[in-house]
Amino acid sequence: MELLELDPAHVPPRDRAGWLAATLRGAVADGRVAVGSRLPASRVLAAQLGVSRGVVVDAYQRLVDEGLCVGRRGGGTVVHAAPVTATPARPGPAPVDLDLSPGLPDLSAFPRAAWLRAERAVLDRLTPRELGYGDPRGSPVLREALAGRLARTRGIRADPADLIVTTGVAQGLALVAQVLVARGHARAGVEDPGSHGAIAQTRSWGLDPVPIPVDGSGLDVAVLAASGVGAVFVTPAHQFPTGVVLAGPRRRALAAWANDGGVVVEDDYDAEHRYDRAPVAALHSLAPDRIVHVGSVSKTLAPALRIGWLLAPPAMRDELVARKYCSDIAGPALPQLALAELITTGELDRHLRLVRVRHRTRRDALVDALARHLPAARLHGVAAGLHLLVTLPDDVVVAAAPLLTRERPEREDLSPERAVRAGLDGPPVDAVLAERARRAGVAVHPLSHHRLTPGPPGLVLGYAAATPDRLREAARRLGTVLTGP
Repeated sequence: MELLELDPAHVPPRDRAGWLAATLRGAVADGRVAVGSRLPASRVLAAQLGVSRGVVVDAYQRLVDEGLCVGRRGGGTVVHAAPVTATPARPGPAPVDLDLSPGLPDLSAFPRAAWLRAERAVLDRLTPRELGYGDPRGSPVLREALAGRLARTRGIRADPADLIVTTGVAQGLALVAQVLVARGHARAGVEDPGSHGAIAQTRSWGLDPVPIPVDGSGLDVAVLAASGVGAVFVTPAHQFPTGVVLAGPRRRALAAWANDGGVVVEDDYDAEHRYDRAPVAALHSLAPDRIVHVGSVSKTLAPALRIGWLLAPPAMRDELVARKYCSDIAGPALPQLALAELITTGELDRHLRLVRVRHRTRRDALVDALARHLPAARLHGVAAGLHLLVTLPDDVVVAAAPLLTRERPEREDLSPERAVRAGLDGPPVDAVLAERARRAGVAVHPLSHHRLTPGPPGLVLGYAAATPDRLREAARRLGTVLTGP
């Protein structure tokens, strides 16, 4: 009690669980409570603080949800890891303690016990031959399991022979880009706004990215057809970062464009996460001979596993396999076999049911908090995925213009009208707002970071990796960013 410095006189009248969780989190972060220590029993701590046991249980559960603690049957709540805080980029600003960068699932929910059981099962029946250099396409066992899962969850009829297991989507995109360049493609269409990482991948392998606008119906296929490019990279199920779903007429038009000779690379990056709408079938089935489908477990399990897949059209398969072999000969077999075990035993589906509930709870907390602290903001893409897009009405941006001028003292001539024009003559407005948020300890992505051409400002917020109380605090700080102290 003394070590934790928990004084009953300091217990606030409201959100006692949030206060207790923050206090315990701080004690772990500064070393007063070591990793491996057991926290006081909930009944004991509740009696000492003069609060209900439910308050302590709630606080402990928040720390478990963050991955900082684990609950052990008969062993109480034990500190499992210290919180990670970002280091300031330069002296002065406060460190980022609320990271809402998009792209991460709830990593604290990783099914460690199920993964360990899968590895043990795999090792029990592993043959010596399976420890050698494997097929560059990946483990046949995993490819068979993936083919079945893609048919069941994404409406794709895949021959396991056409599947290539990759080191995440990044390697899949790299392999496709290399084959396109070898076939004479110098340019490729990319969504605008679109994934900054995917755009960087296409450029790094020699393809000049051509921006194709995205609107409320998804990629503008008419603009794509007029652009003259022969390939395009898309996220049709849940577009990043706007969150829109490629509309039916656009899907058919894109498939027709592909069947006329175009190559479509479909990144199915977070299609498994949906909350308020029915699943959207993969685009691949509309033109299987012209659409390359890529996916991974980075959003369903964890990016650290580095397991993805690429479903190659038959005409491209041999080239892609050859380049995969030149890249790394073959991927690591044991993690692939463990993933196959999770799929075939149903453990992956059970995990997804759990995290969908968690992600939805977190999304709802952020949406409610933004409605309270940024009532004029418009939210996009909330029905699915791991992030949402916040756009700001012109009057809100105009009202923020004096704040932006103070943030850019060298731009004293900044007018509200120029602020609304998204900072065409200087740093985009949303980039300035994101920097201001960072100084307040909240990391978000400015929408301009994912654009190739100028456009309206916005902020991209990931919510899956943060607990509800942390999301509410982030929304409160973001409200202050726009309205000022």
